[in-house]
Amino acid sequence: MTDTTNPKPTVDALRRHLLGRVITPEGSGYDRSTTGFQLLDPHRPDVVVEAADERDVRTAFEFAAHSGSRLTVQATGHGRGAALRGGVLLDTHRMSGVRVDPGERTAWIEAGADWRGVIEAAAPHGLAPLSGSFPGVGAISYTLGGGVGLLARRHGFAADHVNRLDVITPDGAHRRVTASDEPELFRALRGGGGDFGVVTGMEIGLLPVERIYGGGLFFDLARVPEAPRAWRDWTGTVPEEMTSAVTMLPYPDVPGVPESLRGRHVAQLQFSYLGSAEDGERLVEPLRGLGEPLGDTLRELPYSESGAVFDEPDQPHGYRGRNLLLDELGDRELADLVERTGPEAPVMCVTGIRHLGGALAREPEVPDSVGHRAAGFSLGVLSPLEPGSDEEEARKPHDEILTPFEERALGHSLNFSYGSLEPERVRTAFDPATYRRLAELKARYDPDALLHTNHPIPPLKTER
Repeated sequence: MTDTTNPKPTVDALRRHLLGRVITPEGSGYDRSTTGFQLLDPHRPDVVVEAADERDVRTAFEFAAHSGSRLTVQATGHGRGAALRGGVLLDTHRMSGVRVDPGERTAWIEAGADWRGVIEAAAPHGLAPLSGSFPGVGAISYTLGGGVGLLARRHGFAADHVNRLDVITPDGAHRRVTASDEPELFRALRGGGGDFGVVTGMEIGLLPVERIYGGGLFFDLARVPEAPRAWRDWTGTVPEEMTSAVTMLPYPDVPGVPESLRGRHVAQLQFSYLGSAEDGERLVEPLRGLGEPLGDTLRELPYSESGAVFDEPDQPHGYRGRNLLLDELGDRELADLVERTGPEAPVMCVTGIRHLGGALAREPEVPDSVGHRAAGFSLGVLSPLEPGSDEEEARKPHDEILTPFEERALGHSLNFSYGSLEPERVRTAFDPATYRRLAELKARYDPDALLHTNHPIPPLKTER
């Protein structure tokens, strides 16, 4: 990809080597490709490569390496953090195929596929993936970060159910990565993030799940301030088949918001039960006794409609957020959390607590890099922000909200982190031995840090 007058590759040469498309800043589609679901601080690369296949991914790496620039992958879903300035942005939305093998109960997922595509492909066979609360999230990026989904307490992390990964590493090599082929890289990628290469395909195990009992109960926190505490107490009584969460948010008093929720600080209790509707009703009944709910969406539903459980926004928007992994939640901490994140907060704060434990606490048959399995809860706070706004508007309130929990926190989760993560914070997602192993592999596969990722792990420097 070079010409006779310039040793660096040219964009025209890149175009000739691609099956997909090349977009430059003045080209049509540049803004769409560089923004994605997250509207804040979009990427501003020198060139966008819309890869059509694995060979295009390899070509993009070669172009970046020979140009002396960095490469990042456009997030398929929520996860973009640090924006790339200059360099190469790899857009994989054309690589969105999904193949299901119903006999083996597996799915092969291409780089740009989201969970919605996997769910829809698996459902006709009575199967389901360990997908997350929002079906529009990219399946591979979600899984590389661990993946706490709707069936998590019964079946563990999504990363625990990966059978194979096809990876292009920064040296341009194609690697078939399994428990027996490149086992160290297999362990690193499953829960250790995407800082070692670009995953072009992934095979996962599917579960024989057709229906769940799920949905939400909505309570006005002005009338039922004890709702989060009652939910926390209730989580200690339920079987692993029940995965649940509570989300607290102040709904604005504006048209478009349901009348029952408008202008209220609401606790939305969210449930996904892997069992009969009758048993689900019985398990949830103690929480119904908290008072008259503002809304009740609980029902038996096909897994293909599982996005209704959390009912998260599906339109691109700007947001920033942080999370912590906790062993437990105290009464005073929960009461303060309700007060700090209410309508009086300086910015709108959407605060979510997820119940962990169960299968999430057990090591998988093939070890992976998911950290802090002993955590009992994850706590995250997120604020919507308009593009161009000062991100400090959210950062300071988030710090004030989470600081009381920091001393007892086990660490952070790679997922549920919406914004730039400096390496020191990434380090807290793992135990020291795991982090050292990841840093050693970073030095082996990407010693020059060609990849620009959301979860940077500096290569471990060894003395010679």
